[in-house]
Amino acid sequence: MPGRSLDFPSWLADRVAHVEVVLDQFLPQEDVVPSMLHSAMRYAVLGGGKRVRAALVYAAGQACLSNGANSDAQLIALDHAAAAVEMIHAYSLVHDDLPCMDDDALRRGRPTVHVRFDEATAMLAGDALQPLAFELLADMPIAPALVVQATALLARASGSLGMAGGQAIDCESVGRVLTQEQLQQMHGMKTGAMLQASVLLGGVVAGAGSQTRTCLESYAQAIGLAFQVVDDILDVTSDTATLGKTAGKDAAENKPTYVSIMGLDGSRQLLNTLRGEAQTALLPMGACAASLAHLADYIVGRDR
Repeated sequence: MPGRSLDFPSWLADRVAHVEVVLDQFLPQEDVVPSMLHSAMRYAVLGGGKRVRAALVYAAGQACLSNGANSDAQLIALDHAAAAVEMIHAYSLVHDDLPCMDDDALRRGRPTVHVRFDEATAMLAGDALQPLAFELLADMPIAPALVVQATALLARASGSLGMAGGQAIDCESVGRVLTQEQLQQMHGMKTGAMLQASVLLGGVVAGAGSQTRTCLESYAQAIGLAFQVVDDILDVTSDTATLGKTAGKDAAENKPTYVSIMGLDGSRQLLNTLRGEAQTALLPMGACAASLAHLADYIVGRDR
């Protein structure tokens, strides 16, 4: 296993606090016209959350910059990438909660954006967060070739072959019986693609070589799937107050999940397997990957 001397709770708290400041700076202020739209964007993005995606960007970047050769420009670029993935994630939650999708009234323990404002404003807030995320990538002060790679990476992860496509399959699958392979494909696109992109963005921004990127890809694939397995488990084992969103909604809407297909014990066995795969993928990177190793434990540990 990669070295574990890192004080992970302090590291994570520092990264979460840091990205909150970064997001606050990058988002338009509420007094800028159109003020209601900007208020909704800030409400959606700054409304809490674990910031796992941003943490993955920073952890991967840190692992690749561990030789001490990092520049201020690369650290600024990591801020841009971390903020970009959080904005894409926030937009997806805003749209996912709309009446035409999951029709949910609670997110992160607060009213969803369309409840707090209105449906049109919620739709536009999501629409506006997407281009802002790509604007941040375009403004990264690193080599143009790396900017292009990062932009393409996030675009694929959030498009029809990634997050949006996974959501489409999810909508089509309500009431249907899926095989484990079909379920894995859906969640690999809907949830896993953005988590994988977060890891790989950190590597791209930091100028990771091909061997390191291969390690990051294997790690990201495992933790991307693990994240969704935990979500499925929590939907049946946790309550609304703990989750900050409506518990039991997947079962109530007859949505296919890992728990519905594999059972609770089988899902937890899969989770442990994925954790092992993630940790094994990091072995060639050594101690510099400690934060990534801890994040794998943290993601799986949400089920505890």
